Amino acid sequence: MKRLILVTSPPACGKTYVSKQLATNLQHVVYLDKDSLIVLSKQIFVVANQEYNRSSDFFEKNIRNYEYDAIVEIALEALEYDDIVLINAPFTKEVRDPDYMTNLRNRLELKGARLTVIWVQTNVDVVKQRMIERNSDRDSWKIAHWDQYIAGVNFEIPANLDDPNCNDDLLIFKNSSDKEFNQSMKEVLAIIEEPQK
Repeated sequence: MKRLILVTSPPACGKTYVSKQLATNLQHVVYLDKDSLIVLSKQIFVVANQEYNRSSDFFEKNIRNYEYDAIVEIALEALEYDDIVLINAPFTKEVRDPDYMTNLRNRLELKGARLTVIWVQTNVDVVKQRMIERNSDRDSWKIAHWDQYIAGVNFEIPANLDDPNCNDDLLIFKNSSDKEFNQSMKEVLAIIEEPQK
C-alpha cells in the first residue's frame, strides 16, 4: 500500500535531519521539503513591501496555508508514481485539526494510500540551541523575541491522531540526543517497513 508520511514538529526540532535520514533508509520514496517554497514566499513579502517575518500576521494570513496546500498537492501527485512520499514540514496547526486530517486521509484513501504522522519530539533547550547554530534568517525574529515566540509554540504530542487499533498512524521520533535519534530511527523504520495487512 502507498503511504504519505508527514514528518512534523515545531521548528528546529530536527525535522529536516530526521526526514532526510528516513528518506535515505526507505525504499521507493519521494522526499519533499516545504522550505523549498520559501523562495516564492520571500518574494510575496517583497512585493507586498512587508518585513520578512514568518511569525507575522501578514505571513499567517497571506502565505502560510498556501505553502501547505502547495506541498500537499505536489505530494498527492507524486504518489501516482512512487510508493512513499515524505513531507518535511511543521504541520503544527494541521495535525491538531480533526477536519483537516480527516479530509487528507479521505483524499489518500482515494489513491489507495495511508497516512503516517511522525512527530519529532525534542527538548525545548535543545531546540533553541539548534536554532542559534543553524543561523537562518527565518529564525532571526524568533531568537530575538524568544519568550514571546516560544509561548505560542505547542510541543505537546498531537495525541488526537493516535488510533489505538493502528500502529503506524502516529509515530514519536525522540530527537534530543544521538542515542534517542538512533533508537527512534530503528523503531520507526521497523514499523514503516512492516508489511501491511
